[in-house]
Amino acid sequence: MVPPAVPLLWAVLALLGAGAGRASQQEEKLLVLTVATKQTEGFQRFRRSAQFFNYKVQVLGLDEEWQGGDDQQPSGGGQKVRLLKSALKQYVDEEDLIILFIESYDVLFASGPAELLKKFKQAKSKVVFSAENYIYPDRKLEAKYPQVRDGKRFLGSGGFIGYAPNLKKLVEEWKGQDDDSDQLYYTNIFLDPEKRMLVFKAIECGGNNQPPPRGCETAECRADSEISNLALKYILEHAMLHSTEAWYGLWKQHCKPSNVWCTVQTIQPTDEIVLKFENSRVRARNLLYDTLPVVIHGNGPTKLQLNYLGNYIPQIWTFETGCTVCDEGLRSLVGFKDEALPMILIGIFIEQPTPFLSQFFLRLRNLHYPKQRIQLFIHNHEEHHLMEVDSFVEEHGKEYLAVKVIGPDDEVENAEARNLGMDLCRKDPDCDYYFSLDAEVVLKNTETLRILIEQNKLVIAPLVSRHEKLWSNFWGALSPDGYYARSEDYVDIVQRRRVGLWNVPYISSVYMVKAKALRSELDQADLFHSGKLDADMAFCHNVRNQGVFMYLTNQHQFGHILSLENYQTSHLHNDLWQIFSNPEDWREKYIHENYTAALKGKLVEMPCPDVYWFPIFTDTACDELVEEMEHYGQWSTGDNTDSRIQGGYENVPTIDIHMNQIGFEREWYKFLLDYIAPITEKLYPGYYTKTQFELAFVVRYKPDEQPSLMPHHDASTFTINIALNRVGIDYEGGGCRFLRYNCSIRAPRKGWTLMHPGRLTHYHEGLPTTKGTRYIAVSFLDP
Repeated sequence: MVPPAVPLLWAVLALLGAGAGRASQQEEKLLVLTVATKQTEGFQRFRRSAQFFNYKVQVLGLDEEWQGGDDQQPSGGGQKVRLLKSALKQYVDEEDLIILFIESYDVLFASGPAELLKKFKQAKSKVVFSAENYIYPDRKLEAKYPQVRDGKRFLGSGGFIGYAPNLKKLVEEWKGQDDDSDQLYYTNIFLDPEKRMLVFKAIECGGNNQPPPRGCETAECRADSEISNLALKYILEHAMLHSTEAWYGLWKQHCKPSNVWCTVQTIQPTDEIVLKFENSRVRARNLLYDTLPVVIHGNGPTKLQLNYLGNYIPQIWTFETGCTVCDEGLRSLVGFKDEALPMILIGIFIEQPTPFLSQFFLRLRNLHYPKQRIQLFIHNHEEHHLMEVDSFVEEHGKEYLAVKVIGPDDEVENAEARNLGMDLCRKDPDCDYYFSLDAEVVLKNTETLRILIEQNKLVIAPLVSRHEKLWSNFWGALSPDGYYARSEDYVDIVQRRRVGLWNVPYISSVYMVKAKALRSELDQADLFHSGKLDADMAFCHNVRNQGVFMYLTNQHQFGHILSLENYQTSHLHNDLWQIFSNPEDWREKYIHENYTAALKGKLVEMPCPDVYWFPIFTDTACDELVEEMEHYGQWSTGDNTDSRIQGGYENVPTIDIHMNQIGFEREWYKFLLDYIAPITEKLYPGYYTKTQFELAFVVRYKPDEQPSLMPHHDASTFTINIALNRVGIDYEGGGCRFLRYNCSIRAPRKGWTLMHPGRLTHYHEGLPTTKGTRYIAVSFLDP
């Protein structure tokens, strides 16, 4: 039993050759024995890789209760020895049968039996063990181990290969308990010269085991005292055989190490192990020893590195084929009536002030899944969002099977709220899936729930990242202290240059969990606490500790994550200020749906000479800008004296509020640069604008206040005038008349802008508003 604190990643039988091929008669004399009491996802990965290469595998202990210790103790594993001892009884007379005894939960095959047998026989030993850097559980035995100048020094019990009669001798003295240490048992045999000779003996030598002279590189003998010298060269290719015979046999034949047991122990295993892509195949390469392992075993923290390698090996994903397993084991929902679909509990978490929350609830409603098969659990930590949450529940709550809301007055913190939401599904026998969704996730794919269910994984997350950023909802690797580290494939996955299904160590923000996992592997009520870790990291830590894989799919475009860093809550409509932090969402909420067509020259009208008219703002943008100005409330008096402008005198005064008065000048300039400048250059060929302005403001016209505006030229190269409300509904009258052309626009469309030259040619006036209140947004550009 390997302690989890030991960073061990060892690759078994590292070979320089390649190819699996069909099993020959010789290969049929190879049997793989493994212990698996449960068919975990790790076991399923092992079994799939074995089937891929046509290994003959016998599973021991299936459905038996595991009594051999757990990852939290440094010893254990005796149950594996008991099961092996019992299984070997039927093979004791098969002297030419070679048995590989290996773990299964954290092992995968990278090549086939032919390579494995070839290298084992090159070792010239009856039994070959793996090796590692650390001795356990009895550190006092370290002094008895032979010294090596390079490589791995100590025996590892996680895997060994040998002839059936020899393996029987290896385990025949076992009388321990299931939770005793298999590692200590095998270590004691190895360190006992007589027992070692009995089990491992392969090459007969004269001299009664007397040591040969120093430098005996070609002597036809071997000796215990020469272990360290022989091991030195052997280790150079990352192979340490736990028998003198094997070391000597390879030394004698090649004067160089073999590639049998490959052990990597390092703080960051990716420094030693990389993927090798070649001709639609992929292998793991050990850079330190330049070897290609046949069997890869990751234990302790390096299980995460094994998961990374398992995303590709064997032939799971290559550049030529893409993902070869993404369509395996799917759960089809085709043909299901609404009432027969799985029931989902969606946990919604509003843990901090979040922009575009109204759009979040709109997308939630638009998910393509029957609402009567959805329960909602909403945790709102923010007073700021009370109105939006209450409005959604009041207007749409009855559409869903059930709704439970925990608000800021309940004083439930993040981790506890997430535990509560997950536990609701766990305890509800009708709940089939739990879907966790943070409010900052912009989930645009309406098929997300169906896609994740059909993928049929215990835990799975859809890829979302910040717009045009590498920040995402997953990590491809962890640092030694358990925080973010960038895997080699992280950027390609985020940018969807590699598309598939990825086993990753960390997910957050949005993910789905099968309810059956919550009632079995993940049945602990508190999954969101672990030491001082944040809730999301604690969840992933606890899930990993239970041996449950967390998958990420980027096979579809799902959406993105909002940036929350610069979100202000001091305004009436705070989303207006998000044009920098979340430009895509700002555009979706505030820019007219036909703007793109206008940019292409469509939907652009010319009601008067050189006066263009096109859509720019949504109704929401118009309404919120008006409401923001009215909320501010400090309208000018309409006098010529105006301290807000340079010189303090306005020739043609209006009742207005400037953008800089509400702190919106910077955002308004960004809007002009991103949306007005491009269309200006289309409509006025040869003119290039930087949309500089001194005056940008919202004007209010009322019959009893200021109904109209006298004829004037604008102090601009060109002007935009955006109608912010509806003629005939919000007001009557109004419009604009260009005197030189005797051309009037009397029915401005809400959200559309007039664009016209400012000086010299387009002398104009504001026509009287006769009823109601008219609002326009005006900018004098390039003054």
